[in-house]
Amino acid sequence: MKLALGALVFLGWLPAQAAAPVIANITVLGATPQFSIHSDLGLTNQIQYSTNLGLANWTVLTNVVVTQSPYLFVDVNAPPAPFRFYRVAALNQTNNPTPPGMVLIPAGSFTMGDWFSEGWGDDLPLHDVSVSAFSMDRYEVTKALWDEIYNWAILNGYDFDNTGSGKAATHPVQAVSWYDAVKWCNARSEKEGKTPAYYTDAALSARYRQGQVNVQNNWVNWSAGYRLPTEAEWEKAARGGAAGHRFSWSDTNEITHSRANYYSTTEDAYDTSPTRGNQPTFAVDSHPYTSPVGYFASNDYGLYDMVGNVSEWCWDWYAEGAYSSGSPTDPRGPSAGLFRVDRGGRWDRKAFFVRTAYRDYYSPTFGDNVMGFRLVLPLGQ
Repeated sequence: MKLALGALVFLGWLPAQAAAPVIANITVLGATPQFSIHSDLGLTNQIQYSTNLGLANWTVLTNVVVTQSPYLFVDVNAPPAPFRFYRVAALNQTNNPTPPGMVLIPAGSFTMGDWFSEGWGDDLPLHDVSVSAFSMDRYEVTKALWDEIYNWAILNGYDFDNTGSGKAATHPVQAVSWYDAVKWCNARSEKEGKTPAYYTDAALSARYRQGQVNVQNNWVNWSAGYRLPTEAEWEKAARGGAAGHRFSWSDTNEITHSRANYYSTTEDAYDTSPTRGNQPTFAVDSHPYTSPVGYFASNDYGLYDMVGNVSEWCWDWYAEGAYSSGSPTDPRGPSAGLFRVDRGGRWDRKAFFVRTAYRDYYSPTFGDNVMGFRLVLPLGQ
């Protein structure tokens, strides 16, 4: 289906064996386009746009699980452009199964921030965030997987600041910078025949393979390839679909060494571990005292080690101060900054620093033995 209104063109896109969405009631209020979408209930509609039909890569605006039909979509962030093209893909789990080793994080809204007001203020105010569906690695990237992709990458035009290290093949890789993680995402995509997510220009013409490039939000193909989770995606996934909890599990707001690999102290009342200091099972030999991925129980989404073990790089630049007010959809963080966000705490941090709401940040060049990551994929990849 193709409809035009002024400089706007709208397309309904039908992947194989999926019901075609129908776009109707198109209007432009000021410079803001909005339209209704008719679709089968239960499908995930992926809304995409482009400013040039000659480009192969379209930008994903959001994924919407259809609970009523028709529903209204308003592109509140539409930038000025001579032409703006839209299309809607009907996705489902039959033709877009969750990739092996990953879990589906469903679309929806969650309340982001510190439910207990016990942090340092940059994790407040509590605010509702809508996040599109995506797939996430069940485990932190292991040293074995890192090595597999790294060895392929250095033979195919990539360079890295660090070679990566790890306690064992089944432990998480650590000692990787943000730049390393982002380039590794692209290498994994290329090795698996996927379109990479990260580029060095807004035209998405030059894949990011070398050097320390501060990739901008609009240099990312958000609909393609492996990438780091945004801070909002990470927190939604870590909460496991449960609200009002301090950690990644939903049955208690306390933490012990039986739950996660962290450094236990008596400083936090919610740290009720009978053992103190480093996790005793893994505080052996020399640093780092990481644990094999998946050793502890998963959260309700089936994700492991969202608390402790190694800190996980996220996409976003860190913004000084409190969260902005409002209820954003798929926020991608500031357009620039000095530090990149990491989440989840680590093996050498006390309970306060492994809370789900806790926000940490480092220079993107930082690559100590506490830093690791896991990846996400957009639906349909």
